[in-house]
Amino acid sequence: MWLWPGRALYAGPSLRLGPHSGAVACVAVGVDAPFAVRRAPGGELRARTALIPPRVRHHLAADGDRMIFLYLDPGSAEDRACRARFSAGDHGVMTGHEAEAGLLDRAAAISANSPDRQVTAWAAEATGHQAASFTDPRIAAAMRRLIGADEPLPAALLAAELGLSESRFLRLFRDRTGTSYRRFRLWAQMHRAARALAAGENLTRAAADGYFASPSHFSTAFYAMFGLAPSALLSRRVTIRCLDPIG
Repeated sequence: MWLWPGRALYAGPSLRLGPHSGAVACVAVGVDAPFAVRRAPGGELRARTALIPPRVRHHLAADGDRMIFLYLDPGSAEDRACRARFSAGDHGVMTGHEAEAGLLDRAAAISANSPDRQVTAWAAEATGHQAASFTDPRIAAAMRRLIGADEPLPAALLAAELGLSESRFLRLFRDRTGTSYRRFRLWAQMHRAARALAAGENLTRAAADGYFASPSHFSTAFYAMFGLAPSALLSRRVTIRCLDPIG
Protein backbone atom coordinates (compact mmCIF):
# COMPACT_ATOMS: atom_id res chain seq x y z
CA MET A 1 0.00 0.00 0.00
CA TRP A 2 1.34 3.42 -1.02
CA LEU A 3 0.09 6.47 0.83
CA TRP A 4 0.28 10.13 -0.10
CA PRO A 5 -1.62 12.86 1.72
CA GLY A 6 -4.75 13.05 -0.44
CA ARG A 7 -4.67 9.56 -1.96
CA ALA A 8 -3.65 5.97 -1.34
CA LEU A 9 -3.11 2.93 -3.56
CA TYR A 10 -3.39 -0.73 -2.66
CA ALA A 11 -2.17 -3.46 -5.02
CA GLY A 12 -2.49 -7.13 -4.18
CA PRO A 13 -5.01 -9.86 -3.43
CA SER A 14 -8.63 -8.78 -3.18
CA LEU A 15 -9.33 -7.56 0.35
CA ARG A 16 -12.57 -9.61 0.43
CA LEU A 17 -14.44 -6.83 2.20
CA GLY A 18 -18.04 -7.23 3.24
CA PRO A 19 -20.72 -4.69 2.28
CA HIS A 20 -19.50 -1.23 3.27
CA SER A 21 -19.24 2.41 2.27
CA GLY A 22 -16.17 4.61 2.52
CA ALA A 23 -15.51 8.29 3.14
CA VAL A 24 -13.34 8.59 0.02
CA ALA A 25 -13.73 7.78 -3.67
CA CYS A 26 -12.31 4.43 -4.75
CA VAL A 27 -11.08 3.45 -8.21
CA ALA A 28 -11.22 -0.35 -8.41
CA VAL A 29 -9.28 -2.27 -11.05
CA GLY A 30 -9.51 -6.02 -11.69
CA VAL A 31 -5.90 -6.72 -12.66
CA ASP A 32 -6.42 -10.23 -14.06
CA ALA A 33 -10.22 -10.63 -14.28
CA PRO A 34 -13.48 -8.68 -14.05
CA PHE A 35 -15.19 -8.01 -10.74
CA ALA A 36 -18.74 -7.30 -9.62
CA VAL A 37 -19.96 -4.25 -7.71
CA ARG A 38 -23.19 -5.14 -5.91
CA ARG A 39 -25.36 -2.31 -4.63
CA ALA A 40 -28.68 -2.15 -2.85
CA PRO A 41 -30.59 -0.69 -4.54
CA GLY A 42 -29.02 -0.80 -7.97
CA GLY A 43 -28.25 -4.44 -8.60
CA GLU A 44 -24.88 -5.61 -9.89
CA LEU A 45 -22.37 -4.05 -12.27
CA ARG A 46 -19.54 -6.08 -13.79
CA ALA A 47 -16.38 -4.29 -14.87
CA ARG A 48 -12.61 -4.26 -15.06
CA THR A 49 -12.44 -0.62 -13.93
CA ALA A 50 -14.93 1.23 -11.74
CA LEU A 51 -15.14 4.37 -9.64
CA ILE A 52 -17.15 4.01 -6.45
CA PRO A 53 -18.04 7.36 -4.85
CA PRO A 54 -18.02 7.93 -1.10
CA ARG A 55 -21.01 6.93 1.03
CA VAL A 56 -22.31 4.40 -1.51
CA ARG A 57 -22.87 1.09 0.26
CA HIS A 58 -21.59 -1.73 -1.92
CA HIS A 59 -20.03 -5.18 -1.95
CA LEU A 60 -17.19 -5.87 -4.35
CA ALA A 61 -16.69 -9.48 -5.47
CA ALA A 62 -13.52 -10.24 -7.43
CA ASP A 63 -13.24 -13.06 -9.96
CA GLY A 64 -9.44 -12.84 -10.19
CA ASP A 65 -6.59 -12.99 -7.71
CA ARG A 66 -5.32 -9.39 -7.86
CA MET A 67 -6.94 -5.98 -7.51
CA ILE A 68 -5.81 -2.36 -7.38
CA PHE A 69 -7.71 0.15 -5.26
CA LEU A 70 -6.86 3.82 -5.71
CA TYR A 71 -8.42 5.97 -2.98
CA LEU A 72 -8.96 9.68 -3.72
CA ASP A 73 -10.03 12.58 -1.55
CA PRO A 74 -13.67 13.26 -2.49
CA GLY A 75 -14.23 16.52 -4.35
CA SER A 76 -10.51 17.04 -4.93
CA ALA A 77 -9.12 18.04 -8.31
CA GLU A 78 -7.91 14.46 -8.80
CA ASP A 79 -11.33 13.04 -7.99
CA ARG A 80 -13.07 15.40 -10.42
CA ALA A 81 -10.58 14.67 -13.21
CA CYS A 82 -10.83 10.92 -12.65
CA ARG A 83 -14.63 10.94 -12.69
CA ALA A 84 -14.58 12.56 -16.13
CA ARG A 85 -12.60 9.60 -17.51
CA PHE A 86 -15.39 7.05 -16.94
CA SER A 87 -18.08 6.57 -19.56
CA ALA A 88 -20.79 4.29 -18.09
CA GLY A 89 -22.46 3.16 -14.86
CA ASP A 90 -25.47 4.00 -12.73
CA HIS A 91 -26.56 4.72 -9.16
CA GLY A 92 -23.37 6.72 -8.66
CA VAL A 93 -20.95 3.89 -9.55
CA MET A 94 -19.10 4.57 -12.81
CA THR A 95 -17.42 2.00 -15.08
CA GLY A 96 -15.37 1.89 -18.26
CA HIS A 97 -12.27 4.03 -17.76
CA GLU A 98 -11.27 5.57 -21.10
CA ALA A 99 -7.67 4.34 -20.67
CA GLU A 100 -8.70 0.92 -19.34
CA ALA A 101 -6.51 -1.15 -21.67
CA GLY A 102 -3.35 0.77 -20.78
CA LEU A 103 -4.14 0.79 -17.06
CA LEU A 104 -4.67 -2.98 -17.05
CA ASP A 105 -1.48 -3.58 -18.99
CA ARG A 106 0.63 -1.57 -16.56
CA ALA A 107 -1.27 -2.71 -13.45
CA ALA A 108 0.04 -6.24 -13.92
CA ALA A 109 3.60 -4.99 -13.29
CA ILE A 110 2.82 -3.22 -9.99
CA SER A 111 4.04 -5.10 -6.93
CA ALA A 112 5.64 -4.44 -3.56
CA ASN A 113 8.99 -4.15 -5.36
CA SER A 114 7.82 -1.53 -7.86
CA PRO A 115 9.69 1.81 -7.82
CA ASP A 116 7.61 4.56 -6.26
CA ARG A 117 7.77 6.59 -9.50
CA GLN A 118 6.10 3.71 -11.37
CA VAL A 119 3.20 3.66 -8.93
CA THR A 120 2.91 7.46 -8.99
CA ALA A 121 2.83 7.42 -12.79
CA TRP A 122 0.09 4.76 -12.82
CA ALA A 123 -2.03 6.79 -10.38
CA ALA A 124 -1.56 9.92 -12.50
CA GLU A 125 -2.71 8.02 -15.60
CA ALA A 126 -5.75 6.72 -13.74
CA THR A 127 -6.85 10.17 -12.60
CA GLY A 128 -5.75 12.09 -15.69
CA HIS A 129 -4.86 14.97 -13.40
CA GLN A 130 -1.54 16.75 -13.46
CA ALA A 131 -0.62 17.80 -9.92
CA ALA A 132 -0.02 21.49 -9.41
CA SER A 133 3.58 22.62 -9.49
CA PHE A 134 4.28 24.13 -6.12
CA THR A 135 5.66 27.44 -7.27
CA ASP A 136 4.27 29.03 -4.11
CA PRO A 137 6.82 28.07 -1.45
CA ARG A 138 4.39 29.05 1.32
CA ILE A 139 1.99 26.21 0.52
CA ALA A 140 4.83 23.74 0.03
CA ALA A 141 6.15 24.76 3.45
CA ALA A 142 2.70 24.40 5.02
CA MET A 143 2.31 20.88 3.60
CA ARG A 144 5.69 19.80 4.92
CA ARG A 145 4.89 21.31 8.32
CA LEU A 146 1.67 19.30 8.47
CA ILE A 147 3.44 16.05 7.59
CA GLY A 148 6.30 16.61 10.02
CA ALA A 149 4.44 18.20 12.94
CA ASP A 150 4.34 16.43 16.28
CA GLU A 151 1.02 18.02 17.20
CA PRO A 152 -2.15 19.15 15.39
CA LEU A 153 -1.66 22.44 13.58
CA PRO A 154 -4.67 24.77 13.28
CA ALA A 155 -4.93 26.72 10.05
CA ALA A 156 -4.70 30.02 11.94
CA LEU A 157 -1.26 29.12 13.32
CA LEU A 158 0.20 28.23 9.93
CA ALA A 159 -1.38 31.29 8.33
CA ALA A 160 0.26 33.52 10.94
CA GLU A 161 3.64 31.85 10.40
CA LEU A 162 3.34 32.56 6.67
CA GLY A 163 2.20 36.15 7.14
CA LEU A 164 -1.28 35.50 5.71
CA SER A 165 -4.78 35.95 7.02
CA GLU A 166 -6.50 32.66 7.80
CA SER A 167 -9.10 33.13 5.05
CA ARG A 168 -6.42 33.97 2.47
CA PHE A 169 -4.34 30.97 3.54
CA LEU A 170 -7.31 28.59 3.27
CA ARG A 171 -8.20 29.84 -0.23
CA LEU A 172 -4.59 29.61 -1.36
CA PHE A 173 -4.22 26.12 0.10
CA ARG A 174 -7.27 24.83 -1.78
CA ASP A 175 -6.17 26.51 -5.01
CA ARG A 176 -2.72 24.93 -4.90
CA THR A 177 -3.55 21.46 -3.52
CA GLY A 178 -7.04 20.86 -4.92
CA THR A 179 -8.46 19.99 -1.50
CA SER A 180 -9.33 21.73 1.74
CA TYR A 181 -6.92 22.28 4.61
CA ARG A 182 -9.13 20.20 6.95
CA ARG A 183 -9.18 17.23 4.59
CA PHE A 184 -5.46 17.45 3.89
CA ARG A 185 -4.77 17.56 7.64
CA LEU A 186 -6.68 14.28 8.11
CA TRP A 187 -4.65 12.68 5.29
CA ALA A 188 -1.49 14.03 6.95
CA GLN A 189 -2.51 12.31 10.20
CA MET A 190 -3.02 9.06 8.29
CA HIS A 191 0.34 9.55 6.59
CA ARG A 192 2.12 9.96 9.94
CA ALA A 193 0.34 6.95 11.45
CA ALA A 194 1.17 4.85 8.37
CA ARG A 195 4.84 5.83 8.64
CA ALA A 196 4.85 4.42 12.16
CA LEU A 197 3.21 1.18 11.00
CA ALA A 198 5.70 0.91 8.13
CA ALA A 199 8.50 1.20 10.71
CA GLY A 200 7.07 -1.75 12.64
CA GLU A 201 5.30 0.15 15.40
CA ASN A 202 2.03 -1.11 16.86
CA LEU A 203 -1.39 0.55 16.46
CA THR A 204 -1.10 2.37 19.78
CA ARG A 205 2.16 4.05 18.73
CA ALA A 206 0.81 4.73 15.24
CA ALA A 207 -2.29 6.43 16.65
CA ALA A 208 -0.14 8.61 18.90
CA ASP A 209 2.22 9.53 16.04
CA GLY A 210 -0.77 10.54 13.93
CA TYR A 211 -2.10 12.53 16.90
CA PHE A 212 -5.34 10.63 17.01
CA ALA A 213 -7.02 10.75 20.40
CA SER A 214 -6.70 6.98 20.91
CA PRO A 215 -6.08 3.75 18.98
CA SER A 216 -9.84 3.31 18.66
CA HIS A 217 -10.14 6.83 17.20
CA PHE A 218 -7.46 5.95 14.64
CA SER A 219 -9.16 2.65 13.79
CA THR A 220 -12.54 4.35 13.41
CA ALA A 221 -11.11 7.06 11.15
CA PHE A 222 -9.20 4.49 9.08
CA TYR A 223 -12.28 2.28 8.70
CA ALA A 224 -14.41 5.27 7.70
CA MET A 225 -11.88 6.23 5.05
CA PHE A 226 -10.96 2.86 3.54
CA GLY A 227 -13.67 0.39 4.56
CA LEU A 228 -11.55 -1.88 6.76
CA ALA A 229 -9.77 -1.63 10.10
CA PRO A 230 -6.00 -1.09 10.12
CA SER A 231 -5.60 -4.33 12.09
CA ALA A 232 -7.31 -6.22 9.25
CA LEU A 233 -4.95 -4.67 6.71
CA LEU A 234 -1.87 -5.49 8.81
CA SER A 235 -3.02 -9.09 9.24
CA ARG A 236 -2.51 -9.48 5.48
CA ARG A 237 1.19 -8.61 5.88
CA VAL A 238 0.87 -5.59 3.61
CA THR A 239 4.01 -3.57 2.81
CA ILE A 240 3.33 0.12 3.48
CA ARG A 241 5.16 2.94 1.71
CA CYS A 242 4.61 6.60 2.53
CA LEU A 243 5.43 8.92 -0.36
CA ASP A 244 6.46 12.57 -0.42
CA PRO A 245 3.41 14.87 -0.29
CA ILE A 246 4.92 17.23 -2.86
CA GLY A 247 7.33 15.20 -4.97
